[in-house]
Amino acid sequence: MSSYQFNKEEFKQEVTSNVKNLFRRTIAEATPKQVFQAVAYAVKDVLIDEWIATHKEYEKEDAKTLYYMSMEFLMGRALGNDIINIKARDGIREALDELGFDLNVIEDQERDYALGNGGLGRLAACFLDSLATLGYPAYGCGIRYKYGMFKQEIKDGYQIEVPDDWLRDGNPFEVRRDEYAVEVKFGGYVRTECDQYGRNHFIQENYQSVRAVPYDLPIVGYGNNVVNTLMIWDAEPINTFNLESFDKGDYQTAVEQENLAKNIVEVLYPNDNHYAGKELRLKQQYFFISASVQRAVNKFKAKHDDIHKLPEKVVFQMNDTHPTVAVPELMRILLDEEGLTWEEAWDITTKTCAYTNHTIMAEALEKWPLELFSRLLPRIYQIVEEINRRFVERIRQTYPGDEEKVRSMAIIYDGQVKMAHLAIAGSFSVNGVAQLHTEILKKKVLKDFYEMDPWKFNNKTNGITQRRFLLHGNELLASWVTDKIGDEWITDLPHIKKLALYADDEKCQQEFMNIKYQNKLRLARYIKENNGIDVDPRSIFDVQVKRLHEYKRQLLNILHVMYLYNQLKDNPEMDMVPRTFIFGAKAAAGYKIAKLTIKLINSVADVINNDKSIKGKIKVVFIEDYRVSNAEWIFAAADVSEQISTASKEASGTGNMKFMLNGALTLGTMDGANVEIVEEVGKEYAFIFGMTSDEVIAYETRGGYNPMDIFNNDQDIRRVLMQLINGYYAPNNTELFRDLYNSLLNTLSTSRADTYFNLKDFRAYAEAQKKVDQAYRDEKWWAKAAIMNVACSGKFTSDRTIQQYVDEIWHLDKVTVDMDE
Repeated sequence: MSSYQFNKEEFKQEVTSNVKNLFRRTIAEATPKQVFQAVAYAVKDVLIDEWIATHKEYEKEDAKTLYYMSMEFLMGRALGNDIINIKARDGIREALDELGFDLNVIEDQERDYALGNGGLGRLAACFLDSLATLGYPAYGCGIRYKYGMFKQEIKDGYQIEVPDDWLRDGNPFEVRRDEYAVEVKFGGYVRTECDQYGRNHFIQENYQSVRAVPYDLPIVGYGNNVVNTLMIWDAEPINTFNLESFDKGDYQTAVEQENLAKNIVEVLYPNDNHYAGKELRLKQQYFFISASVQRAVNKFKAKHDDIHKLPEKVVFQMNDTHPTVAVPELMRILLDEEGLTWEEAWDITTKTCAYTNHTIMAEALEKWPLELFSRLLPRIYQIVEEINRRFVERIRQTYPGDEEKVRSMAIIYDGQVKMAHLAIAGSFSVNGVAQLHTEILKKKVLKDFYEMDPWKFNNKTNGITQRRFLLHGNELLASWVTDKIGDEWITDLPHIKKLALYADDEKCQQEFMNIKYQNKLRLARYIKENNGIDVDPRSIFDVQVKRLHEYKRQLLNILHVMYLYNQLKDNPEMDMVPRTFIFGAKAAAGYKIAKLTIKLINSVADVINNDKSIKGKIKVVFIEDYRVSNAEWIFAAADVSEQISTASKEASGTGNMKFMLNGALTLGTMDGANVEIVEEVGKEYAFIFGMTSDEVIAYETRGGYNPMDIFNNDQDIRRVLMQLINGYYAPNNTELFRDLYNSLLNTLSTSRADTYFNLKDFRAYAEAQKKVDQAYRDEKWWAKAAIMNVACSGKFTSDRTIQQYVDEIWHLDKVTVDMDE
């Protein structure tokens, strides 16, 4: 257990002296932002001791180490989480209180770490938390983006992207590690030299390169003294400024090096619908992967003589296809720098690399144009070509005469490098992230690979960390749970099952619903402050927050709101429980339909929220700049969790788990991890609707369906769709939502319409929404259902997911860190 003893007086003294040293001010003169910095440095002081001790222990044990490679780590804020994990929150709150500051206000000064943008990055963050809490040696490896994806502002209902300058005030928790900087090379050409033994050596020449410098961030385990590391790479020019070029008047060349470095880490991968965007994306991927693999190999070699033993001490987990260049990069190091034969290098690589697939959507499985890939990474491309040649040979041996197999499985085909195929060929493990998702991969998306190497494939259902999403995000509920069943759930979430004993207890039901009400009040204040909208905390808070994508079907949700509003207008006395529909989502900058959906949500909100005749029965709120820190409040306040993706499209989802943990009921399709959520809590405590994944896949195989049949036969749906193009929600521009209308009906062209079956599922969704309205009226039933959801959330902890990865893929050993030695 943690041996850190919090000393309030010492802490107050340290904060006061930090304010003096950092800002030349007394504590009485300090702003909340300055106090945040001072508190962060005081906390870091504690963390550094544990950090050093942790790494000493790892070295002593010579422990096998995981390198978790991800383009994104959506960390949220650090301070609140860290002080919970060193078990000092109450002490620090009291100390700040005595200094005249409120901990909540101080925590609010910290910017969310802008290192990710969606579920993929948040999953990586939860995994790091669990790895540290379970005591497993691990590094997160990523990029130190100067600007995150973007800060979202809503102007006139439209999403506007503004730079998220999250590092503007510095990051008090990071430590720059100049001593571990490495060089990363791009472009040029490869020269071959033959030595006296007839062996070829490959030398990259005339390349551009950058210096990769790691910044370490502490990842704090809960109450166990373990501090792991998130290692994010910054890029610097090798020669800062070419004076010679400058003197000759060639300013371009003088700053070229600087710009190359700056661009790589400037922003979380840009929208890649143009070539330059794609090139930067590939540069970013190779940049952080090459740096991380070099660092891992150097670290291994510092203690071990035999490079063949690398897989015994190192494992690379590739989080989606973005880090796939880890396979050829490790090969490059083993071949070119360690002088191994191809067979030796391939044996080591395929025992060290493992791949997580996060998507069923074909368009998200990365493919790179050959011309770009070979020009930017000439040596890596040569290696990929050879991997492909040998892989294709193996396919032909396994399936003689079946060229169709080669076409569907080759790594290089049709002028493209297929990264998922490379990841599968180069890994010893390929996993999906929910039972349904993994089955679809095996039977459909990656069927040929599964048939050839079934032993590689396995499932690891995603999870979330209860320490952030309950203990930190919902203090009232966390205290209530601990009062009822003790605090074991904090590190052993299945323990929460014991709450089921209280689900029928009327007093407990009232306490629970009162906590939910308090959390709804907190969110209502946030909405009033940020949106200027008054929402009734006694209404049903019906929430959909996640990335905006057509398959997630925010459009279905808002179409239903329009339909409900029509019903109310026709029948103002209609009996319905007041409902607040809450949306939060960022759309990728170049994703037109997604951005138009945001505009539609806001246009509908303008009309509905200002219509006095419906007496506040419906309110629509779009929360600007959805991110981890406001998500915590949203999950705590939600009554209904909208998880309505088209079945078979959502790999897992983790928002669904965060809502469940906070006592919201799932309204959803049988997709992703919803299937397992319903398995745990029982169908009676969720609202499930819509087509199954088998039905969707069957329709897709036949080329879709004809939405015009529904349009012609269902006048309620027709009315809603006509309101998209008759100016009802855009009186000044009737054509504004034409693209949305066309995407649903596409009367103008032969391409498929309503690809995500919004209209097909509409009636089933409306029925499920009616059931929600009926069920909410029975307060006792609702309270019981909500408590049961919390009680059944035990499976969905990232601690369980990580333990499965460790047992079945990584084979790491737990390390105990004792601070008393």
